[in-house]
Amino acid sequence: MKRAGIFMLVSIATHVLVLAGQSLSARIDRDQLRVLAPRLHFLVGEPLTRLRNGATVNYEFQLVLRADRNSRPVARVQQRFAVSYDLWEEKFAVTRLAPAPRSVSHLSTAAAEAWCVDNVSISVTALAPEQPFWLRLDFRTEDPSDSTNQSEYTGMTLSALIDIFSRRSRGEQLRGYDEVGPLRLADLRKKSTGTK
Repeated sequence: MKRAGIFMLVSIATHVLVLAGQSLSARIDRDQLRVLAPRLHFLVGEPLTRLRNGATVNYEFQLVLRADRNSRPVARVQQRFAVSYDLWEEKFAVTRLAPAPRSVSHLSTAAAEAWCVDNVSISVTALAPEQPFWLRLDFRTEDPSDSTNQSEYTGMTLSALIDIFSRRSRGEQLRGYDEVGPLRLADLRKKSTGTK
């Protein structure tokens, strides 16, 4: 009985977004494979409410490349982002966290989501041009209590101090994914150069 209750609480506190049909697409950028996911929206729900209340929300993205849909990963990359919201300008700021920090600000919702997705790429140097593969993009919000030291990444903010002293309960976690395949590097390269 206890296990069922715990599972129910976890499922209530987690929203999973799965897109029907393939909306994910891929493109080649030098030796990197990047994805576009115009229908994948993650600045929604309780995380968006937290952002509009002045908190910073961390997101973790993972891009996985497989030889076929259900095989073991051939390559995998993870990237973390800290998203904040400017209440006066009503725009988002995004910081890509380690290993190569980079920031951008004054973004609309769609632009902030696209910037995060575009900054998750995977090397294709090990793939043969004709080898078919699948890509899967996963994302999730990080619960502030799961982070070892949020101020290490975002700086000590008023919202961080409020979180510490008010001992907020764990927030709702948002998860989602999309996938596409089978793809081939040769086809993606032809598409990017416009050749047939």
